[in-house]
Amino acid sequence: MQKFFTIIGGMGTMATESYIHQLNLRTPAHADQEYLNYILVNHATVPDRTNYILDHSQPNPLPSLLEDIQQQSQLKPAFFTLPCNTAHYFYDDLQAATDVPLLHMPRETVKEIKRRYPNAKRIGITGTQGTITDKVYEDEVAAAGLEPVLPTQAIEDETMTLIYDHIKENNEVDAKLYHHILNEMVTERHADVVILGCTELSLAQEREPELTIPVADSQSILVDRTLEMALKLRQAD
Repeated sequence: MQKFFTIIGGMGTMATESYIHQLNLRTPAHADQEYLNYILVNHATVPDRTNYILDHSQPNPLPSLLEDIQQQSQLKPAFFTLPCNTAHYFYDDLQAATDVPLLHMPRETVKEIKRRYPNAKRIGITGTQGTITDKVYEDEVAAAGLEPVLPTQAIEDETMTLIYDHIKENNEVDAKLYHHILNEMVTERHADVVILGCTELSLAQEREPELTIPVADSQSILVDRTLEMALKLRQAD
């Protein structure tokens, strides 16, 4: 297969399915041959990223992710995507293991915020406890000259319940809880825009969309960047 990219997914599987679904929906295709060439690595058994970030005695996801990157690099994809925000804790190690470019979802999300919401200053961050702890979004927001707004412990607890108890465990979105979390980030934390910094939250947005609060859906933004790069790849000689 020529002119393809590789998706390092499975963290979790339903969130990866949402990413692929949106990617296929947005591809301007009218025949089988007009869809994108890609390989999906749905590595569902990668150890939990948040567990490791919070407690390094827990199984380390990095060896599994490095194995995926190294194996796939032998096939020479044009680029990698990693539709898991928390896994970007390992981004530098993963990119150092290959010459193939790896899209940085949090970085692309912050770029899109600056483009789409030029007057926004306070940027709310939601995600797993691992993503909050590793500061992957906090650092990117600050580097862009914006003010990161973190959730309170109560909001973070609600977010972890939504991600793990509802979506990961039962493949269900508690719409009331999801919209309540976003509302709290605006009314209590005074965020101008709220980053959906977990692909399970992106899945929640896909199924139960928030239409009144400005959100930056990290996975949706990754879909757009993936599509841009893949279409350019197809057009290249």
